[in-house]
Amino acid sequence: MDNELKNTAVNKDTTYDESQIQILEGLEAVRKRPGMYIGSTGPKGLHHLVYEIVDNSIDEALAGFCTDIEVEILPGNVISVKDNGRGIPVGINEQMGIPTVTVVMTVLHAGGKFGGNGYKVSGGLHGVGLSVVNALSEWMEVEIARDGKIHHQRFERGNPVTELTVIGEAEHTGTCIRFKADNQIFEVEEYDFEVLQKRLREQAFLNAGLRITLADYRDKDNIIEEEYCYEGGISSYVEFMNKTRGYNVLHPQVIYLSMSDGDSFAEIAMQYNDSYNETIVSFANNIHTVDGGTHETSFKTSITRIFNDYARKYSLLKENDQSLKGDDVREGLTAVISVKLKEAQFEGQTKGKLGNTSISSLVNTLMNEKLTAFLEENPQVARIILEKSINAARVREAAQKARELARKKSGLASTRMPEKLADCIWTDPERTELYIVEGDSAGGSAIQGRDRNFQAILPLWGKMLNVEKARIDKVYTNEKLLPVVVALGCGIGEDFDITKLRYGKVIIMADADVDGAHIRTLLLTFFFRYMRPLVDAGHVYIAQPPLYRISKGKQHKYAFNDEERDRYIAEFGGNAEVQRYKGLGEMDPEQLWETTMNPAFRTMIKVSIDDIPSTDETFSILMGDKVEPRREFIEKNAKYVQNLDI
Repeated sequence: MDNELKNTAVNKDTTYDESQIQILEGLEAVRKRPGMYIGSTGPKGLHHLVYEIVDNSIDEALAGFCTDIEVEILPGNVISVKDNGRGIPVGINEQMGIPTVTVVMTVLHAGGKFGGNGYKVSGGLHGVGLSVVNALSEWMEVEIARDGKIHHQRFERGNPVTELTVIGEAEHTGTCIRFKADNQIFEVEEYDFEVLQKRLREQAFLNAGLRITLADYRDKDNIIEEEYCYEGGISSYVEFMNKTRGYNVLHPQVIYLSMSDGDSFAEIAMQYNDSYNETIVSFANNIHTVDGGTHETSFKTSITRIFNDYARKYSLLKENDQSLKGDDVREGLTAVISVKLKEAQFEGQTKGKLGNTSISSLVNTLMNEKLTAFLEENPQVARIILEKSINAARVREAAQKARELARKKSGLASTRMPEKLADCIWTDPERTELYIVEGDSAGGSAIQGRDRNFQAILPLWGKMLNVEKARIDKVYTNEKLLPVVVALGCGIGEDFDITKLRYGKVIIMADADVDGAHIRTLLLTFFFRYMRPLVDAGHVYIAQPPLYRISKGKQHKYAFNDEERDRYIAEFGGNAEVQRYKGLGEMDPEQLWETTMNPAFRTMIKVSIDDIPSTDETFSILMGDKVEPRREFIEKNAKYVQNLDI
């Protein structure tokens, strides 16, 4: 009987014939699987719609036909993008028999970037930008000023609902596109001004002299209008990043290098500062290559070789000295690499990594000729940079010795765990979690309240090392951080091996006050700088303990903010007892388990990195030496302070 049932189920589930095959016509495929084209239907995907439209205007600028781009966020979260380029062609497309603009708006992979002389260089390589945005919009309108006329057409959810018509005369050229994202597709509708601001400012840096304006008209009482135009191009970008992060530069002049080869062009701007971090941002055809690629690899290889050659030539490195490593040479470096080429090969629609090998040769030649010449012509700057690099090498060697010593003293190379660690019984990382807890008192409550099968507790005490201001040799000898390293078991820095991670979830549990926030930031800085794969793989979490316990009789509820507190008080009839938790140590083990550690009821924030350069900048601002950038950041972002015990 069991076999009969099994066979029946198999036959039913595996029915597969011609009736199962669906053909998605036009832009149906985009609406069916939007994530394949824009990454997600959350905030990231929503903003990506704007980028796709702006990228087309940028391509006009790259072609030499556009000098101004205007982006507006209108009431109702309608987006308008206007440029003074040539305007999308409006003539009849011979292949389709309809206006070319209609083809561009409704057919995937239709555009001027697949051949011919429309664009020598383009970021919108895949030719899906306009049609995808159209498909994912509730409505879209396009106005084209071209051939002395203004042409207009309207689309709804990807389909044309009007013919292309002439609505006026024009003495200029350009394209204006207005659209409203479809709430049937997107989980959110609200655009973040700062997210758009960052992207558009970045594009202005990458295209020297291009004027980009961003205006937000959603709130008539708080209209925002900004303009971005940088004649210094990527050199201005480097200056901006160093200033924003609060770094002290080692040489006032930004080193700028550029070179062309046929249709390919490469430019590099770089400047050293007194920090211990490197910031390298690379672009190909104005697309941020977050995962690097051939242009970035060639830059890193070249700069290491060139500085070693210079140091040997002028005896800054002696015959028996070891050569400088890449990390030594790039310590304190802020650099922007921008390449433009005709047939850019990106990995996927997200274009995160450049694959062209030809651009590697161009970058290598540029560095060999131009950077070498700069160092010869500016020996004082060369010596300042090399002194820092050589010092970094000495510290690296000291760190290696400290690491070996730490392994012997603390058990980094053995299975001996930290004295304060209350480990769990299970050993499978897929099932275990480590709570890093602020203070011995809270640690004691957590140890008593936990499920010891899968929850390990590591109490920390006092303020730990700020790794943003310390070199790696100090990290290896720090008594506050070393227990974390040993407990996790996967090493740090160049020794990090995520396959040796002992806990699948690493949970930071600190007080819900200013001191607790500082502890969390210190730990996150440490993970970002020395254990970034831990964050990238989604292993780091932040526990969310409640702020209040509201009780009346035998009933009680926990509130995580003032709004919840007030609502629960009202639900209890207004006459309730309110306990404000000033720290984790004020909770007994049962309360800590019930609110913060029980997987069935707890709330945790998973730490992820959407934008590495922005994250790097934030840590530099918050944990660096300069007070003013940190003050500005806090004043700008601290919207709610009533819950903080200052």
